[in-house]
Amino acid sequence: MTAAARVAVRLPGRARLVVALAAFIGLVAFLWPFVVAPGKFGSAYAPPLIFGALLVLVLAVVIAEISAGGIDAKALAMLGVLSAVNAGLRPLGAGTAGVETVFFVLVLAGRVFGPGFGFTLGCTSLFASALITGGVGPWMPYQMFGCAFVGLLAGLLPKLRGRAEAVMLAVYGAGSGYLFGFLLNLSFWPFSLDPNSSIAYLPGLPFTEQWHRYLLFDLTTSLGWDTGRAVTTGLCVLIVGPAVLTVFRRAARRANFEAPVHFTPAAGD
Repeated sequence: MTAAARVAVRLPGRARLVVALAAFIGLVAFLWPFVVAPGKFGSAYAPPLIFGALLVLVLAVVIAEISAGGIDAKALAMLGVLSAVNAGLRPLGAGTAGVETVFFVLVLAGRVFGPGFGFTLGCTSLFASALITGGVGPWMPYQMFGCAFVGLLAGLLPKLRGRAEAVMLAVYGAGSGYLFGFLLNLSFWPFSLDPNSSIAYLPGLPFTEQWHRYLLFDLTTSLGWDTGRAVTTGLCVLIVGPAVLTVFRRAARRANFEAPVHFTPAAGD
């Protein structure tokens, strides 16, 4: 099996279940406006704070489970390096026209090192970036899990190679730019508009009408910004992706993440 046909960091069964549970809870945190009215929580700020705290706890469990059996010291070192790289790249791109320089690394790393690694990298990258830029707040867990989904899905893409793989990853990279914006808008949509607006969240509406309102909100308020992110990510993956994939796969082969580690006593002990 070639390096392009398998992931470099595999997770044991229990860690996979924990990652799947964290992803499910993350989806619940994003999609709750379609099933629960904000007023039932007592205030407009309670839902994001409650779910933010819950997501941080789940993330802690995920990292503990993965480090206990799925990611060894070499993979943790790789995770730390890539998290630092992404944390450094993000302030350079988050700005005009929605340009983002952080997502192409998530896409390529998730592709090479696997969905579990990509999921964790998305969380740790945004956490480190928030600490560096002072962007800590109730929105941070949503950003962390939005990027986590980008890395997770990249590791689950079909196993292609060569030019076909580069094109697939570029298309996915562009789509992930829209996906991230689509998810993040859900974190503030129920509280950001006049209830009399035709695109505002209105508790009690049927799911189909609520969904229609949100689609209109997303299209009218953030399509241009998300397009900047999508174009930047797609072009970065297409242009530098093949070279970065080669570097990542070479590093994965040399690290040999799945090799067992044995310790032998030193002479004279």
